[in-house]
Amino acid sequence: MELAAKSVAEIQVGIADYKIARNPCRLITLGLGSCVGVSLYDPVTKVGGLLHVMLPDSTQFNNVSKPAKFADLGIPLLIKEMRAMGVNTGRLQAKLVGGAQMFSGLDDKLTLNIGQRNTEKSREILKRLGIPILAEEVGGNRGRTMILDTQTGDVLIRTLGNKMKVV
Repeated sequence: MELAAKSVAEIQVGIADYKIARNPCRLITLGLGSCVGVSLYDPVTKVGGLLHVMLPDSTQFNNVSKPAKFADLGIPLLIKEMRAMGVNTGRLQAKLVGGAQMFSGLDDKLTLNIGQRNTEKSREILKRLGIPILAEEVGGNRGRTMILDTQTGDVLIRTLGNKMKVV
């Protein structure tokens, strides 16, 4: 006798956006090149959030219409909204994916190291907020797809040409 697979909702997270979901659900973001995917997960409530960070620091811009675009604004915003869903911030666990250098061979001064800066700023904000980073797959020169499973808190990573990896 075969058991039918339990249907799990999949929610897409766009660039410079975030989504929050309760188990059973998967949050998915595509196209993490120099962008960084920041997942936050509360293992007790099984609520997860996924943020697709494009730029590290909003203070370099005059008119910020999408706070989720920036690590310094997006991470605190994600946490605030997760708290509204009953999440205890003391239990949050983070995982980071992306931050690649997508333009290899160019002079570092021209590329601005956006991927590295996105990763460093995300780490800095999480550390300041007291949220441990349990796993990272950052750097390199390939784009990634990131999937947060709210049942387990696992993050699945697909890299072009490689098998799926779980962190």
